[in-house]
Amino acid sequence: MRIVIAEDTVLLREGLAGLLEDAGHEVVARVGDAEALLAVVAEHEPDLAVVDVRMPPDYSDEGMRAAAEIRRGHPGTAVLVLSQHVETRHALELVASGGGFGYLLKHRVLDVDDFLDAARRVSEGGSALDPAVVATLVSPRQEDALGELTPREQEVLGLMAEGRTNSAIAKRLWLTERTVETHVRSILGKLGLPISGDDHRRVLAVLTYLRASAV
Repeated sequence: MRIVIAEDTVLLREGLAGLLEDAGHEVVARVGDAEALLAVVAEHEPDLAVVDVRMPPDYSDEGMRAAAEIRRGHPGTAVLVLSQHVETRHALELVASGGGFGYLLKHRVLDVDDFLDAARRVSEGGSALDPAVVATLVSPRQEDALGELTPREQEVLGLMAEGRTNSAIAKRLWLTERTVETHVRSILGKLGLPISGDDHRRVLAVLTYLRASAV
């Protein structure tokens, strides 16, 4: 996998590069601001861009806006956004634009295997959403709408929205795959969403529901 990293904190930028290179990936560029990010993406056409949400000059949402521009202009480049805190302003729109987008909080990088797995899923056209992002999206405004779900179903829904397959959810929750399939059918039935075997479509379905509920 060919990767560019955009992160203004040099220590974190180099740390991410080291993790990815140790895993056998090629980091083709490392930059510290959104303008430079767009330039290196245009130059290298990487498989994945790892992007900090807040970068110079304003430290607001430069990374998210750059991510949206990359998804529009370079559909072959997947984007994995990293953030210190949950910033949902552009997240739903980016996920709804198609596969190849992820959003993790930076502390998740400390779980190296989980981070590398998320990067792989996103680069392959899947999704990876941090549970904290999912929790922000579903509460408190959607709390009543999701009130019919059991605690276990809410847990499964969060993992679905991360982009995980039924098999991966089963391993995470120490359940059988058949049990997870039952939970998924129940969740989608209660939310009035179509059942689909395609993992990314399931994420889009869940997020489409959440966006509609937020209006």
